Amino acid sequence: MFKFIIDKVLCLITIISPTLNTKILFKRRFGIKINLKNPKTFNEKISWMKLYEYPNKKIYSECADKVLVRDYVRKLGLEEILIPQIGIYNTAKDINFSELPNSFVLKWNFGWGYNIICKSKEDLDINKTINKLNKWEKSKFYLKSSEMHYKNIDKKIICEKYIGNGKSLPDDYKIYCFNGKAEYVMVCSERESEHTKFCFFDRDWNLCRINKQSLRFPKNYTITKPKNMDKMFKYADLLSKEFKFVRVDLYNVDGKIYFGELTFTPSSGLDLGYTKKGDILLGSKINII
Repeated sequence: MFKFIIDKVLCLITIISPTLNTKILFKRRFGIKINLKNPKTFNEKISWMKLYEYPNKKIYSECADKVLVRDYVRKLGLEEILIPQIGIYNTAKDINFSELPNSFVLKWNFGWGYNIICKSKEDLDINKTINKLNKWEKSKFYLKSSEMHYKNIDKKIICEKYIGNGKSLPDDYKIYCFNGKAEYVMVCSERESEHTKFCFFDRDWNLCRINKQSLRFPKNYTITKPKNMDKMFKYADLLSKEFKFVRVDLYNVDGKIYFGELTFTPSSGLDLGYTKKGDILLGSKINII
């Protein structure tokens, strides 16, 4: 109950001043004041851009929209990496579940975490699914963390092909791109276990100890580099060319590359997972001038 009240207060503060809310969130998260006048770290610069860069350019809202971003991908000639789409709906009641295949993914287009992964319709509680989608629809996602580029997205539910193997989710490749150049990839593996691994690698597949979890990995630790990793980096180069920073999220399923989304505010600029050096390193790559 207390957390619910705090979240409501934060949303109200965003309505009054997104900058004030960002300062409060940063202080609560890191225990220090954010430096918005001369930001240095990655989290500070992401916070700066979500206040002063992203709300002022339409392309950010369009590319944060999981429906409209598909047009952006097509314009770049990369339609082959789009996950096949089954349908788009205005509300949950518009979905005819009897017409959907046995496995699929439902997601709202205006934030993150609003996903329902159905591996088998036999195991799907349709009423529970509809209720969850309806609850999410009421969310004003942008308010809590002052992510204003989500504010004017026309809410839609997307149904996509399920690209997993039925047993586990595909490995997730989150590629950090700066000024149109893919520099690092965070590989998310073992995602359905209690011990998901997050590893940063550069384009030469050197382990980069950017995040705190990597400090626990032994010397010379690595994972197998996908055969088409260089191709994923090239896709990310193309997808990021318009932006000072964007994280290009891709999936790799049996050698087939799929587009996930473009992420402009990883963890809302409030990520405790980076090391101090990693936070500064990533921040140094963003030129906000």
